[in-house]
This record gives sequence, C-alpha cells and structure tokens, in this order.
Amino acid sequence: MSGQTLVTGVIGSDTHIVGNRILSMALEKAGYKVVALGALTPAAEFVKAAVETAADAILVSSLYGQGELDCRGFRDLCIEAGLEHILIYVGGNLVVGKQTWEEVERRFVAMGFDRAFPPGTRTDDVIRILAQDFALRERGSSTPR
Repeated sequence: MSGQTLVTGVIGSDTHIVGNRILSMALEKAGYKVVALGALTPAAEFVKAAVETAADAILVSSLYGQGELDCRGFRDLCIEAGLEHILIYVGGNLVVGKQTWEEVERRFVAMGFDRAFPPGTRTDDVIRILAQDFALRERGSSTPR
C-alpha cells in the first residue's frame, strides 16, 4: 500500500463527476489517501486542498472541453503555494475541436502538468503510471515533463 495523499476533482465549470469518482475509488482501493473535491472546483481550491493535506499529487479531471482554459497557470499556482515539486496530472476531454492527442498532450505538459491522459484512460493505467512516477521521484528523478 502506498500511503500517499492525492487530491482529485473536476476543474472549472465542469460537472462531469462519474469518471472522476470511479478513478478516486480505484485509487483508494490501491492504497492512496484520496481527498475528493468533486465537480465545479476552481484551480485554487485544488492547490489549497493540497497544501492543507500535504498532498503528494493532484489529479485534475475535465470532460467538457474547456480544460485548457481552466488549467492555465495551474503549475504557477502550485509553485506560489510552495508546491513546486508536487506531481500534477490532468485527464479527460480537455479541448474543443479536432486535434490530435499528441498535440493536446504536448500543450498540457508545456503548461507544467507531469502527465496528460486522454478520454477513456483505464484506471489501472493511471495507478500504474502514478506508482512509477512516485518511484522515480523517490530515486531523485523527475517525470518526463
């Protein structure tokens, strides 16, 4: 069991909570302590919850296509709060319009996210990658950001 604390939630004006809840339950089952913020969560609330709980990672979800707008400056908020090394993931239907996932992923990594996951990513894959990223951090390496 991992024991790390994770903050999860749906950012911005998005109300699509089902997938985020499924992920949160799978993370709990895998041994993580999950602080689930729910839907309609402003970026600053993720950061505040991470500070208050000494979280090890923040997992942001967005399905309504406005993730790029809602997540702009997210890493900067983390840095301002003293969380410069926190692991941050984002996933879902993050943009509107026809764009390749590679383009979208590059844009979110450039925004400071450690990982970006496309719609339909399996919970097992997120848990496996999260464990790998935590292991890299413990060895003093960073994620491929």
